[in-house]
Amino acid sequence: MLDPVKLEVFKNRFVSVTEEMGYCLNRTAFSANIKERRDFSCALFDSAAGMVAQAAHIPVHLGSMPMSVKSAITEIELEPGDMVMLNDPFAGGTHLPDITLVAPVCTDEGELVALVANRAHHADIGGMSPGSMPLATSIYQEGLIIPPVKVVRSGVIDQDLMRVIMKNVRTPSEREGDLYAQVSANLTGIKRFSELIEKNGRQTITDYMRYLNNYSESYMRKAIDRIPDGRYDFQDYMDDDGFSSDPIRLAVSICINGDRTTLDFSDSADQVKGNINAPASITRSAVMYVFRCLIPESVPTNDGCMKPINIITRRGSVLDPFEGAAVAGGNVETSQRVVDVVLGALSKALPQHIPAASQGTMNNVTIGGTDPLNGKRFSYYETIGGGTGASASGRGEDAIHSHMTNTLNTPIEALEFSYPLRVESYSVRRGSGGQGYHKGGDGVIRVLKLLCDADVSVLSERRVLSPYGLFGGKGARTGKNTVLRQGTKQEMPGKFSTTLESGDTLIIESPGGGGYGDSETDSKQQKKG
Repeated sequence: MLDPVKLEVFKNRFVSVTEEMGYCLNRTAFSANIKERRDFSCALFDSAAGMVAQAAHIPVHLGSMPMSVKSAITEIELEPGDMVMLNDPFAGGTHLPDITLVAPVCTDEGELVALVANRAHHADIGGMSPGSMPLATSIYQEGLIIPPVKVVRSGVIDQDLMRVIMKNVRTPSEREGDLYAQVSANLTGIKRFSELIEKNGRQTITDYMRYLNNYSESYMRKAIDRIPDGRYDFQDYMDDDGFSSDPIRLAVSICINGDRTTLDFSDSADQVKGNINAPASITRSAVMYVFRCLIPESVPTNDGCMKPINIITRRGSVLDPFEGAAVAGGNVETSQRVVDVVLGALSKALPQHIPAASQGTMNNVTIGGTDPLNGKRFSYYETIGGGTGASASGRGEDAIHSHMTNTLNTPIEALEFSYPLRVESYSVRRGSGGQGYHKGGDGVIRVLKLLCDADVSVLSERRVLSPYGLFGGKGARTGKNTVLRQGTKQEMPGKFSTTLESGDTLIIESPGGGGYGDSETDSKQQKKG
């Protein structure tokens, strides 16, 4: 029988398992991308791959991870001591640099009780350019594709598989260190959850995993029920796909019916040549994130949250492409626009609760080459924050990561220590937020000087089309990418790959967030009130 006090206790204990996994991964990783920016996620699943609990990590990882875990246990027979590795975006992954490790938690008799998993963004996984985020036209150009495969068998790491991976990446020692950190994180999760099973019994643990999903489902139903019944449509556009200047339409129709909802993305554009195609798992992540934000109570984010939500995509569209499509930017850029269109639709139903558009991009920068000090290859990857949208309750935040990313920046000291790069300037981009009764947050200016020749790739959005304002608020300033080649300034598009020489400079100016409310009208109403 359900005990509310025990439910709260188990909720905290399940979440603490995932948090400790995260601490382990963070502290044992080799790359700055994982140990400094914390570009990873950890979660706990029931024996059927339903997510039970997660740490407060990366939204775009966590909403899609159940599909990866499901692929792992469907394709591979897991025994105690095994772990499965995968990064295939068409098997529940996001993009190739995100590698997921899944491990079973079993009783002493070998009975499967739960699964632990973690996903980490590796700074390189091969492909046609350093950082594995190229302007590709096919996933096969983006890096090594790993289907579900055992990387640990009965507690022993498969060294043959590791050698194959290391031969396909530019920074093998860093990749090996990060993968071992992921293995260690899962071992930590197994140990801590096994202790819970030993102390409380398998049946009690299984029952409370189920109760916890039902608990989250009940709160999601309440949140949806507070939205007025009806149909709410919205559309927004990606700037381009990197090969054409044509904007790419993303559209949603949200139908609210009591405590259930259906989101139909079928009218979105066909899949494109460039790499901003987003597998269905990405769309699921973005929807899960937005609707979880509608729940004011502190409830765990798990599969129960998605039970009242039906998502429809069209096969062959930019939000559900055919296998083989280039997808590196779908995870980082298209996911942000999915959030924008879902929030835009919901703003018509909940005008006092939905903010204007945030910067709508992760401003992905990858730089790779050979460090002249030690002769070793390096691969630097970073996402850059910007402004968030204003809302009825106040102005937007300045210079922060928003929505589908929850990472930190790379500290200047760590960046300059790890790579032949110098941060010439790092500041708030004043005046880039949209005007309104409440002003949108301002973006960031990040200036990087190269201390060696290197290949540079940038995947960014909102360089052509502004983040929108709401209810009379103005759109934010678009972002801007610039390179200085031997002192000559050259404005670059939102998505580009190029080679820069030692002494050249890359300048990223990120967008602000949209404004909220008409400044004059709302000001007059405020005075009358």
